[in-house]
Amino acid sequence: MPSPLGGEGGDPRQIRGGVRGRSTRNGGDAHTLRSRPYPATALLMKRILLALPLLLASAATPTNAPKPGFVRVQINTTEGPIVVALDMRRAPATSANFLAYVDDGRFDGTTFYRAARGKADPKKGFVQGGIRTDARRILPPFPLETTAKTGIRHTDGVISMARGQTPASAGGNFFITVGPAPAMDARPGYAGYAAFGHVVAGMETVKRILAKPSGGGMDAFKGQMILKPVGLVSAKRLDGRPKPTGQPKPWLINIGG
Repeated sequence: MPSPLGGEGGDPRQIRGGVRGRSTRNGGDAHTLRSRPYPATALLMKRILLALPLLLASAATPTNAPKPGFVRVQINTTEGPIVVALDMRRAPATSANFLAYVDDGRFDGTTFYRAARGKADPKKGFVQGGIRTDARRILPPFPLETTAKTGIRHTDGVISMARGQTPASAGGNFFITVGPAPAMDARPGYAGYAAFGHVVAGMETVKRILAKPSGGGMDAFKGQMILKPVGLVSAKRLDGRPKPTGQPKPWLINIGG
C-alpha cells in the first residue's frame, strides 16, 4: 500500500531515515537509501505552490465581470444596487427590449412595487418592478421567447419579463426570482414567462426588497403590493454603448411648468 509520503510501505524507519539519515558517496545510511519519498513530495509541493496563485485569482474573480454573449445592467435602487447579466445569445429579443427601456431611461424614477413571498417559505418568491401601467413610458410589444425556446429556466436569481394574459404582452415590467420558480417555465399548454438573464451582484438587495411589508392588491397581486414601494432610481448598462430608441419621452414633459 503506497504511503501518503510517497514510499511503498509507510515504514516508520523509512520516515526517520529520510529525515535524519546521512548519505555518503560510497553508500551511506541504509535507511536513507531505502526511503526516498521526499524528492517526489517536494515536487508535488512545488507544483501546488506554483498553482496556488492561479487558484486564488480564480476564487477572487467576481461573477460581476464582462462575459461574451452577455450585457450587464446595473439597477440602482433605494435599497442598494443590483447587477443583472442579460443573455443576448439565447434570449435576444427579450434582452433587446429590456435594454431599450434602459438606454431610453424609461426605468429611471420607477419602483419595485411587488413582493410575492412563498407561503411555505417567505424568504423565497420574487420581486417585481418597472413602469407598472404608465403608458407614457411603454414601448411596442415583442414576441414571447419562452423558456422552452431559450433554455433559460427560472432558477434562483433569474430576471424575467412580467406580462398580461396574452403571451406577447410583456413590456416594461420585470421580476427577479429568489429561489427556483419552475412553475413559471413553459410546459405543454402553458407559455410561461420569458427569462432572459440572471443576477450577478446585489442579490442581498433583492432579498431586502422581498422582505418589505406588503398588502393590498387584487387577484394574483393580493397581499403582494409593497406598502412603501422601493425606488428604482436608474438603470444603466455596464457593457457596450447605449442605443436609445429615439422614441418620444412624454413622461419627462413638465406640463405644469
